[in-house]
Amino acid sequence: MDSTSASAENIYVPDAVQRAAKILVVGHFAVGKTTLIGTLSEITPLRTEERMTQAAAHLDDLRSAPGKETTTVALDFGRLTLSDELVLYLFGTPGQQRFVQLWEDMARGSLGALLLVDPGRLADTFPVIDLVERYGLEYAVAVNSFDPSNQHGEDELREALDLLPDTPVIHCDARDQKSSAQALITLVQHLLTRVA
Repeated sequence: MDSTSASAENIYVPDAVQRAAKILVVGHFAVGKTTLIGTLSEITPLRTEERMTQAAAHLDDLRSAPGKETTTVALDFGRLTLSDELVLYLFGTPGQQRFVQLWEDMARGSLGALLLVDPGRLADTFPVIDLVERYGLEYAVAVNSFDPSNQHGEDELREALDLLPDTPVIHCDARDQKSSAQALITLVQHLLTRVA
């Protein structure tokens, strides 16, 4: 079987799958949401990225992401089959405040959210936490460590982000499949304890 037909077979969810869960991947601008979904998705992810322009230069602070050339303007979408019976649909939200109106529709029907955080820009996370809590979503925090020298301990992060004691915190690298999968597993385990 060639790679073309193998990838064509992966487009559709197997007939045995009986359950689907919607998971949001959220975080501030340029934190790695598109990268994480692309790393985990078993299908070619849907991306609504547009090139960064001078018109948005006063809105999007690129000092912390100098090489960033595109940005999500609506959503990212990926799929991950967890078992013969369960599939996760991953929806990535745009990180800029001007796209916040999309959140209400995206949050509807979501089981929970994986909140990506850049430890070098913790203050940028507060508006996102506010949105997650406004829509009543359970969440786990995945610290996407771009700079290994900028590591914070879990207690320090919890205090800085004012997290509840039972909110999971995990370090990850959105570019690494195993690390990203562990962050998602941490969220799913947290969600299972909340419904048990």
